[in-house]
Amino acid sequence: MTEYSEWTPAHARDWIAVPREWDDKYSRGVLGIVTGSEDYPGAAVLGVDAALHTGVGMVRHLGPARVSSLVLARRPEVVTIDGRVQAWVLGSGMDESMEDPLISAHLATALSSGYPLVLDAGAIGSVREAKGPAVVTPHHGELARVLRADVAEIAAEPEIWARRAADSLGLTVVLKGHTTLVCGVGGSYAITSPTTWLATAGTGDSLAGILGALVATHAKAIADDVGTLTHLAATAVLLHGLAAEGAGAGGPFTVLGLNAQLPAAIAALLR
Repeated sequence: MTEYSEWTPAHARDWIAVPREWDDKYSRGVLGIVTGSEDYPGAAVLGVDAALHTGVGMVRHLGPARVSSLVLARRPEVVTIDGRVQAWVLGSGMDESMEDPLISAHLATALSSGYPLVLDAGAIGSVREAKGPAVVTPHHGELARVLRADVAEIAAEPEIWARRAADSLGLTVVLKGHTTLVCGVGGSYAITSPTTWLATAGTGDSLAGILGALVATHAKAIADDVGTLTHLAATAVLLHGLAAEGAGAGGPFTVLGLNAQLPAAIAALLR
């Protein structure tokens, strides 16, 4: 059986990219995001907001006009035209059966770009089309669909299935749950959430944005060692839990409230 190590704040500290005096918005990393849809536009707002609170030089959001307008209303610093990126977050707030030519074109471009990818929700089923190093962020049902397995089997032995998925698909897997399992070339890690209040709509969109920001700010390190993705994924999960704990103080919270706690969680790690 795969042995899972604990991923601690001391480990995560090493994967926070602190801006240097000579950095600009491009050297800090540009994250491209193709998320949200007419049915679920809020996913884009939550993921973009999380990425910016985690720290990244620039975020580009590509999608339908209505979705982009909601993103800009929340975060006016976001750029909504195509251009250079170092990484992509794809699929949050989307369904695999969705038919939208504009979104499909953006997804196809990103999947074939060769840049590091975070594949969430509606993009998880496209994992075999990814040309660059990738992280997938499924819950048990989504992983079951990708592997054509029974969800009950995955729920019964998540540790085995997470590692099996990482090895067979050749990427990093973040199998979400109260204890989230992260498997990839860089190792196998278990991160238990400090709060059960994370079981609410939108928190997965936030996690994808956090992870996307970390990936964009470490694009060169990923190019040198793809195992870096595993460490970044574990760091994102840990940060997500710490921010949730801070937002709720033992009780419930909103996802935007979680996002707002990310800078404090990061500052605490760095201290």
